[in-house]
Amino acid sequence: MNQHRPGAAQYVLLALLAIVFLYPIWWAVSSSFKPAAEIIASPLSIGELTLDNYRAMFADVPIGTGFVNTALVLLVKGGMTMVFCPLAGYAFAKYDFPFKNLLFGVVLLTLMLPTLVLIIPLLLEMSALGWVNTYQALILPGSIDAFSIFWMRQTIAAIPDELIDAGRVDGAGEFRIFSKVVLPVIRPGLAALAVLTTMNIYNDFVWPVVAVNDTAHQTLQVVLSTLAQNITGNRIGADFATVWGELLAAGSIAMLPLLVIFVLLQRHFINGILAGSVKG
Repeated sequence: MNQHRPGAAQYVLLALLAIVFLYPIWWAVSSSFKPAAEIIASPLSIGELTLDNYRAMFADVPIGTGFVNTALVLLVKGGMTMVFCPLAGYAFAKYDFPFKNLLFGVVLLTLMLPTLVLIIPLLLEMSALGWVNTYQALILPGSIDAFSIFWMRQTIAAIPDELIDAGRVDGAGEFRIFSKVVLPVIRPGLAALAVLTTMNIYNDFVWPVVAVNDTAHQTLQVVLSTLAQNITGNRIGADFATVWGELLAAGSIAMLPLLVIFVLLQRHFINGILAGSVKG
Protein backbone atom coordinates (compact mmCIF):
# COMPACT_ATOMS: atom_id res chain seq x y z
CA MET A 1 0.00 0.00 0.00
CA ASN A 2 1.27 3.43 -0.88
CA GLN A 3 1.59 5.75 2.10
CA HIS A 4 1.95 9.49 1.92
CA ARG A 5 5.41 10.57 3.04
CA PRO A 6 6.22 14.16 4.01
CA GLY A 7 8.11 16.11 1.40
CA ALA A 8 11.15 18.34 1.80
CA ALA A 9 8.99 21.47 2.10
CA GLN A 10 7.08 19.98 5.02
CA TYR A 11 10.32 19.08 6.82
CA VAL A 12 11.60 22.62 6.31
CA LEU A 13 8.35 24.06 7.67
CA LEU A 14 8.47 21.78 10.73
CA ALA A 15 12.10 22.73 11.34
CA LEU A 16 11.23 26.43 11.20
CA LEU A 17 8.34 25.95 13.61
CA ALA A 18 10.62 24.01 15.96
CA ILE A 19 13.13 26.85 15.92
CA VAL A 20 10.41 29.41 16.65
CA PHE A 21 9.11 27.44 19.64
CA LEU A 22 12.51 26.38 21.02
CA TYR A 23 14.34 29.69 20.64
CA PRO A 24 12.77 31.36 23.74
CA ILE A 25 13.77 28.34 25.85
CA TRP A 26 17.30 28.38 24.45
CA TRP A 27 17.60 32.13 25.04
CA ALA A 28 16.39 31.89 28.65
CA VAL A 29 18.77 29.04 29.51
CA SER A 30 21.79 30.53 27.73
CA SER A 31 21.16 33.98 29.21
CA SER A 32 21.02 32.54 32.72
CA PHE A 33 24.74 31.72 32.37
CA LYS A 34 25.68 35.26 31.30
CA PRO A 35 26.76 38.05 33.66
CA ALA A 36 23.77 40.08 34.81
CA ALA A 37 24.90 43.32 33.14
CA GLU A 38 25.51 41.56 29.82
CA ILE A 39 21.93 40.25 29.71
CA ILE A 40 20.66 43.83 29.47
CA ALA A 41 23.52 45.27 27.40
CA SER A 42 23.62 42.56 24.70
CA PRO A 43 20.71 40.14 25.13
CA LEU A 44 21.25 38.27 21.84
CA SER A 45 24.98 37.63 22.13
CA ILE A 46 26.79 34.75 23.80
CA GLY A 47 29.90 35.91 25.58
CA GLU A 48 31.37 35.05 28.94
CA LEU A 49 29.66 32.18 30.77
CA THR A 50 29.34 32.18 34.54
CA LEU A 51 27.41 30.48 37.35
CA ASP A 52 27.08 33.68 39.39
CA ASN A 53 23.36 33.98 38.70
CA TYR A 54 22.73 30.46 40.03
CA ARG A 55 24.90 30.95 43.12
CA ALA A 56 23.19 34.25 43.95
CA MET A 57 19.73 32.82 43.28
CA PHE A 58 20.23 29.89 45.66
CA ALA A 59 21.52 32.31 48.29
CA ASP A 60 18.65 34.79 47.93
CA VAL A 61 15.55 32.58 47.68
CA PRO A 62 14.48 29.24 49.26
CA ILE A 63 14.02 27.53 45.91
CA GLY A 64 15.09 24.19 47.41
CA THR A 65 12.19 24.35 49.87
CA GLY A 66 9.84 25.11 46.99
CA PHE A 67 11.08 22.08 45.05
CA VAL A 68 10.67 19.77 48.06
CA ASN A 69 7.14 21.00 48.81
CA THR A 70 6.12 20.77 45.16
CA ALA A 71 7.55 17.24 44.89
CA LEU A 72 5.65 16.16 48.01
CA VAL A 73 2.37 17.63 46.77
CA LEU A 74 2.94 16.18 43.32
CA LEU A 75 3.60 12.65 44.61
CA VAL A 76 0.65 12.50 47.02
CA LYS A 77 -1.91 14.55 45.11
CA GLY A 78 -0.90 13.12 41.75
CA GLY A 79 -0.98 9.60 43.20
CA MET A 80 -4.53 10.13 44.45
CA THR A 81 -5.58 11.40 41.02
CA MET A 82 -4.00 8.44 39.23
CA VAL A 83 -5.65 5.91 41.57
CA PHE A 84 -9.18 7.19 42.18
CA CYS A 85 -10.00 8.94 38.88
CA PRO A 86 -9.48 5.80 36.72
CA LEU A 87 -11.67 3.84 39.15
CA ALA A 88 -14.42 6.47 38.90
CA GLY A 89 -14.07 6.58 35.13
CA TYR A 90 -14.33 2.78 34.98
CA ALA A 91 -17.54 2.86 37.03
CA PHE A 92 -19.13 5.50 34.79
CA ALA A 93 -18.02 3.72 31.59
CA LYS A 94 -18.80 0.07 32.31
CA TYR A 95 -21.32 -0.11 35.16
CA ASP A 96 -25.06 0.49 35.19
CA PHE A 97 -26.41 1.96 38.42
CA PRO A 98 -29.26 4.30 39.36
CA PHE A 99 -28.80 7.96 38.38
CA LYS A 100 -25.52 7.23 36.57
CA ASN A 101 -26.15 9.74 33.80
CA LEU A 102 -27.34 12.34 36.29
CA LEU A 103 -24.25 11.95 38.45
CA PHE A 104 -21.96 12.10 35.42
CA GLY A 105 -23.76 15.23 34.27
CA VAL A 106 -23.15 16.83 37.68
CA VAL A 107 -19.46 15.94 37.37
CA LEU A 108 -19.33 17.61 33.95
CA LEU A 109 -21.15 20.68 35.27
CA THR A 110 -18.35 21.26 37.78
CA LEU A 111 -16.01 21.78 34.84
CA MET A 112 -17.89 24.98 34.03
CA LEU A 113 -17.15 26.53 37.42
CA PRO A 114 -14.18 28.92 37.29
CA THR A 115 -11.43 28.21 39.78
CA LEU A 116 -11.76 31.67 41.32
CA VAL A 117 -15.38 30.93 42.26
CA LEU A 118 -14.27 27.98 44.42
CA ILE A 119 -11.38 29.67 46.22
CA ILE A 120 -13.33 31.44 48.96
CA PRO A 121 -15.53 28.42 49.87
CA LEU A 122 -12.46 26.17 49.88
CA LEU A 123 -10.49 28.61 52.01
CA LEU A 124 -13.35 28.87 54.52
CA GLU A 125 -13.51 25.07 54.62
CA MET A 126 -9.77 24.78 55.21
CA SER A 127 -9.99 27.39 57.96
CA ALA A 128 -12.86 25.54 59.68
CA LEU A 129 -10.81 22.32 59.59
CA GLY A 130 -7.68 24.09 60.83
CA TRP A 131 -5.78 23.15 57.69
CA VAL A 132 -4.53 26.59 56.59
CA ASN A 133 -0.74 26.51 56.16
CA THR A 134 -0.69 22.71 56.04
CA TYR A 135 0.06 20.10 53.41
CA GLN A 136 -3.52 18.86 53.65
CA ALA A 137 -4.75 22.15 52.21
CA LEU A 138 -2.31 21.84 49.30
CA ILE A 139 -3.05 18.19 48.55
CA LEU A 140 -6.70 17.31 49.14
CA PRO A 141 -8.63 20.04 47.25
CA GLY A 142 -8.69 19.08 43.58
CA SER A 143 -6.96 15.73 44.02
CA ILE A 144 -9.98 14.02 42.43
CA ASP A 145 -11.08 16.37 39.69
CA ALA A 146 -13.86 16.26 37.13
CA PHE A 147 -11.64 16.48 34.06
CA SER A 148 -9.59 13.44 35.06
CA ILE A 149 -12.76 11.41 35.68
CA PHE A 150 -14.16 12.50 32.32
CA TRP A 151 -10.85 11.70 30.59
CA MET A 152 -10.72 8.20 32.07
CA ARG A 153 -14.38 7.56 31.32
CA GLN A 154 -13.88 8.41 27.65
CA THR A 155 -10.73 6.27 27.44
CA ILE A 156 -12.22 3.22 29.19
CA ALA A 157 -15.48 3.44 27.22
CA ALA A 158 -13.53 2.47 24.08
CA ILE A 159 -12.62 -0.93 25.60
CA PRO A 160 -14.85 -3.71 24.19
CA ASP A 161 -17.26 -5.08 26.76
CA GLU A 162 -16.36 -8.60 25.62
CA LEU A 163 -12.92 -8.31 27.27
CA ILE A 164 -14.47 -7.49 30.62
CA ASP A 165 -17.16 -10.15 30.26
CA ALA A 166 -14.48 -12.74 29.46
CA GLY A 167 -12.72 -11.90 32.71
CA ARG A 168 -15.93 -12.32 34.66
CA VAL A 169 -16.60 -15.66 32.98
CA ASP A 170 -13.14 -16.82 34.08
CA GLY A 171 -14.07 -15.99 37.67
CA ALA A 172 -11.93 -12.86 38.09
CA GLY A 173 -13.08 -10.27 40.60
CA GLU A 174 -13.81 -6.68 39.63
CA PHE A 175 -10.54 -5.27 40.95
CA ARG A 176 -8.59 -8.05 39.22
CA ILE A 177 -10.39 -7.29 35.96
CA PHE A 178 -9.56 -3.62 36.38
CA SER A 179 -5.88 -4.27 37.12
CA LYS A 180 -5.25 -7.10 34.64
CA VAL A 181 -7.59 -6.24 31.76
CA VAL A 182 -8.44 -2.54 31.84
CA LEU A 183 -5.19 -0.94 33.01
CA PRO A 184 -2.92 -2.53 30.33
CA VAL A 185 -5.31 -1.36 27.60
CA ILE A 186 -5.59 2.22 28.83
CA ARG A 187 -1.86 2.65 29.51
CA PRO A 188 -1.47 5.45 26.89
CA GLY A 189 -4.42 7.29 28.41
CA LEU A 190 -2.91 6.93 31.87
CA ALA A 191 0.40 8.29 30.61
CA ALA A 192 -1.37 11.29 29.09
CA LEU A 193 -3.27 11.84 32.34
CA ALA A 194 -0.01 11.60 34.29
CA VAL A 195 1.59 14.30 32.13
CA LEU A 196 -1.44 16.61 32.37
CA THR A 197 -1.75 16.05 36.13
CA THR A 198 1.95 16.74 36.64
CA MET A 199 1.75 19.97 34.66
CA ASN A 200 -1.37 21.16 36.48
CA ILE A 201 0.02 20.48 39.96
CA TYR A 202 3.51 21.71 39.15
CA ASN A 203 2.26 24.98 37.63
CA ASP A 204 -0.55 25.60 40.13
CA PHE A 205 -0.18 29.03 41.72
CA VAL A 206 -3.56 30.51 42.68
CA TRP A 207 -4.59 27.94 45.29
CA PRO A 208 -1.14 27.48 46.94
CA VAL A 209 -0.68 31.23 47.33
CA VAL A 210 -4.10 31.47 49.02
CA ALA A 211 -3.91 28.36 51.22
CA VAL A 212 -0.35 28.85 52.47
CA ASN A 213 1.11 31.95 54.07
CA ASP A 214 4.32 30.67 55.66
CA THR A 215 7.55 30.03 53.76
CA ALA A 216 7.89 26.48 55.13
CA HIS A 217 5.00 25.21 52.99
CA GLN A 218 5.38 27.38 49.89
CA THR A 219 5.44 25.52 46.58
CA LEU A 220 7.86 26.30 43.78
CA GLN A 221 5.51 28.60 41.86
CA VAL A 222 4.85 30.69 44.97
CA VAL A 223 8.58 30.96 45.63
CA LEU A 224 9.18 32.05 42.03
CA SER A 225 6.43 34.68 42.25
CA THR A 226 8.19 36.37 45.18
CA LEU A 227 11.69 35.90 43.77
CA ALA A 228 12.24 39.48 42.60
CA GLN A 229 11.04 40.86 45.93
CA ASN A 230 13.32 38.50 47.86
CA ILE A 231 16.33 39.43 45.71
CA THR A 232 15.90 43.16 46.22
CA GLY A 233 15.11 42.66 49.91
CA ASN A 234 18.12 40.48 50.63
CA ARG A 235 20.66 42.52 48.71
CA ILE A 236 21.09 46.25 49.10
CA GLY A 237 21.58 47.99 45.79
CA ALA A 238 20.39 45.09 43.64
CA ASP A 239 19.67 46.49 40.18
CA PHE A 240 17.31 45.47 37.40
CA ALA A 241 19.98 43.39 35.64
CA THR A 242 20.69 41.39 38.81
CA VAL A 243 17.02 40.56 39.20
CA TRP A 244 16.77 39.43 35.57
CA GLY A 245 19.82 37.17 35.86
CA GLU A 246 18.51 35.37 38.92
CA LEU A 247 14.99 35.16 37.49
CA LEU A 248 16.31 33.45 34.36
CA ALA A 249 18.38 31.06 36.48
CA ALA A 250 15.38 30.13 38.63
CA GLY A 251 13.11 29.78 35.60
CA SER A 252 15.60 27.51 33.85
CA ILE A 253 15.80 25.19 36.85
CA ALA A 254 12.02 25.16 37.32
CA MET A 255 11.47 24.36 33.64
CA LEU A 256 13.81 21.36 33.58
CA PRO A 257 11.59 18.72 35.34
CA LEU A 258 8.62 19.29 33.03
CA LEU A 259 10.82 19.10 29.93
CA VAL A 260 12.32 15.80 31.08
CA ILE A 261 8.90 14.32 31.88
CA PHE A 262 7.42 15.37 28.56
CA VAL A 263 10.40 14.07 26.56
CA LEU A 264 10.23 10.70 28.31
CA LEU A 265 6.44 10.34 27.96
CA GLN A 266 5.74 12.24 24.74
CA ARG A 267 4.92 9.11 22.69
CA HIS A 268 2.48 7.82 25.32
CA PHE A 269 1.09 11.33 25.78
CA ILE A 270 0.26 11.70 22.08
CA ASN A 271 -1.23 8.19 21.91
CA GLY A 272 -3.30 8.95 25.02
CA ILE A 273 -4.62 12.17 23.53
CA LEU A 274 -5.76 10.26 20.44
CA ALA A 275 -7.26 7.46 22.53
CA GLY A 276 -9.12 9.87 24.77
CA SER A 277 -10.68 11.58 21.78
CA VAL A 278 -12.67 8.46 20.89
CA LYS A 279 -16.33 9.02 21.60
CA GLY A 280 -17.65 6.58 24.19
